[in-house]
Amino acid sequence: MNSTQKRVILASMSPRRTELLTKAGIKHEVIPSTVTEGTDGRETPSDYVARLAREKAIDVARQHRDAIVIGADTVVVLNGIILEKPTDREDAKRMLKRLSGSTHEVLTGVSIIGATQDLFVTTTRVTFAEIPETWLADYLDSTEPYDKAGAYGIQGSGGLFVEGIEGDFYNVVGLPIHPLVKTLDRHGVTPRFL
Repeated sequence: MNSTQKRVILASMSPRRTELLTKAGIKHEVIPSTVTEGTDGRETPSDYVARLAREKAIDVARQHRDAIVIGADTVVVLNGIILEKPTDREDAKRMLKRLSGSTHEVLTGVSIIGATQDLFVTTTRVTFAEIPETWLADYLDSTEPYDKAGAYGIQGSGGLFVEGIEGDFYNVVGLPIHPLVKTLDRHGVTPRFL
């Protein structure tokens, strides 16, 4: 990264998002937003993730006007119903049973605030096989389901449930890297290939 590039801030504590940005060669800082997540039930899933991504980026950009700020939010959507992070084991179990043997969508809203503002939503379709009860019980005993939308991590053991995927794999992890890096390039931030 050359020295004339602006600071890049990721307004998220997600270790998966920071890992993806790092692998993409985008030097950045992590400063989480203080925005409270939640929907009023009237927004479409796409509008919801777009709004949250924008609010998170604005929240951090207000304090760091010299930086390019990235806000993001990811949800799992099954039959129009948003599945966010589970509240407990029973909630995670309920979500995974609903996802078992069906196709759902993963939506990530990304907002980038610099000299200009950009906002986009990426959708990926994921098909789960039927999850055997023994797999489900063991998975719920792990720590993986509890900090992820839809109660699974495709990049971890939850990937064993996935029978097929249409679209951007990294979007399911939490950050659609290709459209993000393309947009950052317009802001003067280019990846550093190692």
